[in-house]
Amino acid sequence: WVRLMESGGGAVQPGGSLRLSCETSLDPTTAYCMGWFRQAFGKVREGIAAIHPNGTTSYVDTMKGRFTISKDNGKNTLYLQMNNLKPESAAQYYCAADPIGKGDYVPCPAMFIRSPHVVDYWGKGTPVTISS
Repeated sequence: WVRLMESGGGAVQPGGSLRLSCETSLDPTTAYCMGWFRQAFGKVREGIAAIHPNGTTSYVDTMKGRFTISKDNGKNTLYLQMNNLKPESAAQYYCAADPIGKGDYVPCPAMFIRSPHVVDYWGKGTPVTISS
């Protein structure tokens, strides 16, 4: 049974850093595209970064260089390292997983970050607040 659980969110000052974690329980017979999305108040859910099982990553242009997605297969955990956080970074951050090549799947990882509507599995989210 697929389960995603985020942690690591919190309140940070502008310019601060935070590392989010997503503990996963996935079907061992299925390959998944994994990614991070966020949704701020009054905004649509947007992609941040995604990673293919082979390690290939993709980032939204505005995130590249500040955010880094990675995974630890041994711990079944996905990470998002966030540096130089800005006030506009405040949002609920979600871990996402979608079976590769199944259903409404889109190419992983490049198109995945553009397609929150195809995601089959979501975590409940972890909040990131920017305080000054």
